[in-house]
Amino acid sequence: MAIDVTSEIEIARPRAVVAGFSADPDNVPRWYVNIDSVEWKTPRPARVGSRIGFVARFLGRRLVYTYEIVELVPGEKLVMRTAEGPFPMETGYAWRDAGEGRTHMTLRNRGTPTGFSRLMAPFMALAVRRSTDRDLLRLKTILEATG
Repeated sequence: MAIDVTSEIEIARPRAVVAGFSADPDNVPRWYVNIDSVEWKTPRPARVGSRIGFVARFLGRRLVYTYEIVELVPGEKLVMRTAEGPFPMETGYAWRDAGEGRTHMTLRNRGTPTGFSRLMAPFMALAVRRSTDRDLLRLKTILEATG
């Protein structure tokens, strides 16, 4: 069973600010509750082909994986993929204007669990939904507090 979870939020900050902050891997530990650290595997700045290592906690487990940026349209879209671990995944961000000084952001996570994880897919989808909703609320709080 594939997992495909999309969360959305509106943030009272201009799209350039929201996209610039959220697309910068160095900021990820600030707004993703379960990401502990990032490590650049390729030189900055982020671009198609960039590889970034992440250390995360999910469902009580420590996960270490490397994402590769496969699509990047600054201020509009970012897509990253990993084929590592029990849960190969693609994460995508999209941003669009939502009125004067406001941004609509979409965060999509999709993948197909392998091995034992595949049996847990329905539970994992719910956990991913809760986590991404919480992450977007945290991002909103951070960015609106700095505006």
